Amino acid sequence: MNIPTLTIVIPCFNEEEILQVTIKELSSLLERMMEDDLIANGSRLLFVDDGSKDETWSIIYRETIKGGLVKGLKLAKNAGHQNALLAGIAAAKETSDCIITIDADLQDDIAVIPQFIEKYREGCEIVYGVRSKRDTDTVFKRTTAQCFYKFMSIMGVDLVYNHADFRLLGKRAVEELAKFSESNMFLRGIVPLLGFQTSHVYYERRERLAGETKYPLKKMLSFAFDGITSFSITPIRTVLFLGILSFLGSLIFGAYFLFLKLLGHTETGWTSLILSIWLIGGLQLMALGLVGEYIGKIYKETKGRPKFIVDLDLYNFARTKKNGDQENDVFHIQNTRLSETN
Repeated sequence: MNIPTLTIVIPCFNEEEILQVTIKELSSLLERMMEDDLIANGSRLLFVDDGSKDETWSIIYRETIKGGLVKGLKLAKNAGHQNALLAGIAAAKETSDCIITIDADLQDDIAVIPQFIEKYREGCEIVYGVRSKRDTDTVFKRTTAQCFYKFMSIMGVDLVYNHADFRLLGKRAVEELAKFSESNMFLRGIVPLLGFQTSHVYYERRERLAGETKYPLKKMLSFAFDGITSFSITPIRTVLFLGILSFLGSLIFGAYFLFLKLLGHTETGWTSLILSIWLIGGLQLMALGLVGEYIGKIYKETKGRPKFIVDLDLYNFARTKKNGDQENDVFHIQNTRLSETN
């Protein structure tokens, strides 16, 4: 196999505190890999700014115009982590033989990236980075994560246990991924659907070096709920099953109270009546809410809105520019952006 051209896609949202360290460490790794002929000299780092409010884009931009390994992609607004990944993959797919995605906080161990490339050169189109243990997590996070994977398995969603978004995708896998046009892209569930030869690389997750997590409990719950409703109809079937049980229970209770009436016991229990009303009402509301969630997703899909909007693409700028001074043109574009915001 020829030496592959690699692009590492790093989504960023308000990562100014850690970004310089991330750029330095990933650049050093990429240079060593090119020296060892693991990857081609055209390999790059692509930082995707997902609508950051701090100096994240300014840092990416300054590194980009130096003409080194760093390239930048700026989204017009915050599109979410999964869409930022997709934007980076879409920008890099034409010039890359393989793409690795990793978060900017460097909690995923970049030292195993050469192993990703070795697996790819052995014929694997998809390589998953999998945590070997969760000792660094809090008890709450470890417990909720394990429950999430188990629950998704019960729901019939095929996920790689203890894998997040640290993975390698070969060119064929990227091309097939681009055919998925749905708006609610849950990559952890979609990538296993591609069906290419895969492999796992195990690593230990590190502590965050600087800054705070950009994935609080609210976002984690939303992410988990999106994953469930995007891939499984089991919740709807569960509600249907509960509805059937409720209906059968109502028949049984109806027969019981009819029997009491025939025996002359005409008084009914107020508590039983109220509990029954609340139980049935709660089931109905739960069913309506869950069905409404699916209808909401159908509504979003039918609109066909773009998953993201690129504000400034410095990754493909040099490749698409045919005439003129590319660096001056980049300066002009960026200065225009800065003047508009100031």
